[in-house]
Amino acid sequence: MQNAVIKISAVLVVLIVTFSLMRLCSGQTYVDYGPGVVAPDAPVQTNLTGAEPFSFNDYTLTPMADFEVEARVLASREYKRGREADLSPLDLALGWGDMSDVRVLRQIQISQRNRFYFWDVDEFPIPRRQIETQSANMHMIPANRDIERKMMLVQPGEVVRFSGKLVRADAADGWRWVSSMTRDDTGSGACELVYVEEFEFVTPR
Repeated sequence: MQNAVIKISAVLVVLIVTFSLMRLCSGQTYVDYGPGVVAPDAPVQTNLTGAEPFSFNDYTLTPMADFEVEARVLASREYKRGREADLSPLDLALGWGDMSDVRVLRQIQISQRNRFYFWDVDEFPIPRRQIETQSANMHMIPANRDIERKMMLVQPGEVVRFSGKLVRADAADGWRWVSSMTRDDTGSGACELVYVEEFEFVTPR
């Protein structure tokens, strides 16, 4: 009887630890580095002309620009349904400049759904245009499984650095998904479609 109780207790401990780890990896924890800008620079983009298309997951990807980002994760959302999820299983809402400062972010309500990023304020902590141009929702296409595994561990509040290509995705039946090419746009078509070749977590200085 005592052995049975010990076994049940051990199982409960394993379940509790497993559940805690699942919560940790599901975006429930916010990483707070304290006040101040933790990702000062805007994404760096170098437009390409005549880049060679390549095949990826039964789609053709055409590179439109080299793209490098270091930004704070404002929110993340996984997608498993819909055609876009074949390419991009994760969206990251990202902020830089004042939109990487927790003092600003505490005054902005941020959410994601249907491959869009939404924000709302009771009172603007910074001008509206700064919110619009210093943040973006990016559709992440991991180049391989290792990068995908890293991306899926992202926690809101963390700073990440990644590089790759802004791309246009085409399917044989005529379906197309095209990246935004500027950080100044808003609304439909304003999200970046990023083929991610390198991805890492950054500890702000």
